[in-house]
Amino acid sequence: MNTFKPVSVQSAAFIFCRYTIAILIWIAFFSKEKSLILLVFAILLFSAILTVKRAPLIMLYTYTIGKIFKSKTEMLEVKSMRFAHILGTILSLICIIFLYWVNDKVGWILVIVFAVLKTISAFGYCPASKMYSCMMSGGCCALTKR
Repeated sequence: MNTFKPVSVQSAAFIFCRYTIAILIWIAFFSKEKSLILLVFAILLFSAILTVKRAPLIMLYTYTIGKIFKSKTEMLEVKSMRFAHILGTILSLICIIFLYWVNDKVGWILVIVFAVLKTISAFGYCPASKMYSCMMSGGCCALTKR
């Protein structure tokens, strides 16, 4: 049985985290700076390991800007966010493998795909989180729920 495990974070910190990741990927693409993809990989990896409550960008915002400008809190589901961070980590790792060792041009195409997915997530429509919720509820359509 899968249980709902909620966590409360500042809404502004969560927005900061989502936007920062998407912006870093787009900057990496336009500047062709591979090290930024490594940075995104590290941030997402630590976010997956530490959970969303102690994710690096959440902590950064909460203990700097969040101390000055308080925002509302937002309830997030720990397991779905961890799943989303793991998928983001895997996608960034695939980009890194292609950029550094396989094929640079294909790597940058993958970075564009990654940037689009993270941009969609930044605007609050996290496909990975939705996928996790669907998987845990037995499916998202009438056919898979039976």
